[in-house]
Order: sequence, then C-alpha cells, then structure tokens
Amino acid sequence: MHKFPIYTWNGIDFDLSAIIAITISAILTFVLARLLTRKLSVANPSKTQNFMEWAVDFVHSTIASTMPLNRVRPFLGLGLTLILFIFISNLLGLPFGIVTYVHEPMLGITADDIAHGHAELAWWKSPTADLSVTSGLALIVFLLVHFLGMKQNTKHYFQHYFKPYPIFFPLNIIETIAKPVTLALRLFANIFAGEVLISTILMLGVIGTPFMIAWQGFSIFVGAIQAFLFTILTMVYISQAAIHDDDGAH
Repeated sequence: MHKFPIYTWNGIDFDLSAIIAITISAILTFVLARLLTRKLSVANPSKTQNFMEWAVDFVHSTIASTMPLNRVRPFLGLGLTLILFIFISNLLGLPFGIVTYVHEPMLGITADDIAHGHAELAWWKSPTADLSVTSGLALIVFLLVHFLGMKQNTKHYFQHYFKPYPIFFPLNIIETIAKPVTLALRLFANIFAGEVLISTILMLGVIGTPFMIAWQGFSIFVGAIQAFLFTILTMVYISQAAIHDDDGAH
C-alpha cells in the first residue's frame, strides 16, 4: 500500500501530492476558461463559444433556482468557477498514477515502512480526495456566505438565529456549523471512495481492465454530480443568508 509524501515544517504536515494536484487543477481551470472565451463572435460563434454559452446558461439557471432572478448576476462568476474547478479536481486523479519507490526514510516513509514493504510514494491524486482541500473550499464558502449575510442582509441575517423562537438559538448555531462540515465531507467521501476503488481494481491486473474502464466512465458522472451539488448548495446558503424574501421574485 503506497503512502503520500508528507513534508513537515514547524510541526505542520503538508501533503505534497495534494499541493501539486490542486496547483495543476487551478492552472487547468484558468487555461480552460481562457481558451473557451477566446475569439468571441456574435456573427460567427465557434463550437467552444457555443459550449461556453451553454455552460453559462446552465449555471445561470442553477443559481436562479435558489434566489430571485434579479440577484443572480453577481454570483455567476463564482458559480462557474466553483463548478469548473471542482469538476476538474474530481477527475484529475483518474488518468494518472505517479508512484516512486523509496529506499531510505523520507517524506513520511519510516524505516519500519521500508522493512515491511510499504516504501511507495504516490505523487498524484484528485485534490478533492483530500479532506483538507474540501475543508478549505467549504471554509471559503462559509466565510463568504456569512460575510454577504452581514453586509447585504444585516437585520434579517442576525434575526434568523432566533427564529422561530429565541430558544432555538443553539440549534440554529449547530445548523450553521454543520453546513460547511457536511459540504466538505460529502465531496471528500465520494471522491476518496472512488480513488480507493480504483486502487483496488488496479491490484487485479489484467483481469480488472473491464472494471476499470466501466468505473472510469462512472467516475466522470460522479465527479460532475458532486461539482453540481457543491455549487448549488453554496448558492442556496448564500440565498438563505444574504437575500431576504422581499428582495424580489424569481
């Protein structure tokens, strides 16, 4: 069983495989967005422009299902970035498996690991298969949601903690904390489970080839669904915190 390379600095452990993967995922997201928006034309739109327009319409409709239509536009860029970045991150670990063998203790590999045959370092995985990455995404969403709530909907934002009755204040606090926790765990658990299954199938060798092909296709579907769920739940939380019922109709 391989291990992931861990670099320790001042008592803090850094998973190098997660750092490498999330950096590449961010670069791919930026490059793909740039390529899809090149040479825009009204008279003669390209296939990539048509695809981008479809993606924008899809995300716009998704956000519009969570909040009044006149409030969608400011969150369109956020929605597109989230769904694209998470989808790419979910799939990043599928086609690659970069593993090196270690002959001396380093990057989290101990002498006991080498003696027991656990001297393999895996340098590649889906960023979202790491709980620290999904927790970081959920924390950003958590801070953004409550910042927008306090800035754009101050009165109703603080009042909702005491509804329907003040006695419900502790329960509303628990609910607020539970939202980013479940957001992080749901994404992590689904992608991590998929990568564990891939590792298991690889142990079967040639026999596992048809299972690997089938699972790779299904993993694309799972990755898309999880990116969609994370994005739409983010918009639901923003709508609940930052937009009051009187702000407009859908």
